[in-house]
Amino acid sequence: MTETLLYAAILAPCLIIAIVFHEVAHGLAALALGDPTAREQRRLSLNPLRHVDPVGTLLVPGALALLGGPVFGWAKPVPINARRLDNPRFGMMAVAAAGPGSNLLLALLAAVLLGVLGGLGLGEGTVAASIAVTLLTTFILINVFLALFNLLPIPPFDGSHIVGGLLPRSMAAQWQKLQQVGMLLLVVLIAATWAFPGFALVEHTVLPPVLWLEERYMALAQWIAGGIAR
Repeated sequence: MTETLLYAAILAPCLIIAIVFHEVAHGLAALALGDPTAREQRRLSLNPLRHVDPVGTLLVPGALALLGGPVFGWAKPVPINARRLDNPRFGMMAVAAAGPGSNLLLALLAAVLLGVLGGLGLGEGTVAASIAVTLLTTFILINVFLALFNLLPIPPFDGSHIVGGLLPRSMAAQWQKLQQVGMLLLVVLIAATWAFPGFALVEHTVLPPVLWLEERYMALAQWIAGGIAR
């Protein structure tokens, strides 16, 4: 029980930070490309209370963690008005990519910090050092998972907006209609993960590239640590 509570205490802030930065990145990208809607609605804040969705940020990831499933979640979407973007077609693709991009950048920063801590040997062998390593490695994994999971071409994930921008305009119009049933598809995906754990739906689609990319980040951390320790 103590280990579970400690893991929850590490997991919760990692997940909240990853999700909040993800959403703010969408808003900042939209602002840079001509749409100030997120700024007007005060959603370009790092205050988690402005972004937390009780179900997506707390209930779903908490339940998945307790059930031993892959942990993912979402926040309240930052409002984007495609018609206010300078180039709506390109703009929506760039705005969608900004969220996963921010998570990959956060994972990179965590890997660098992990490498620096390892190279300097700060607090080596102490409980504090062990917690710091667990926190950083968990933060890397969560951000990598969140980035790649959101790149799935399934509405309402970011990947669906990127695909929509790449499709010919005639097909993009049909693809856009799927956005209207996006939340239903998400609920079905979550239900399938719980109802048919043997199929390991998420594990077979997202987990292999997640683990591959996580290994690259950890290799970077080890390289940095080795360089500092010399």
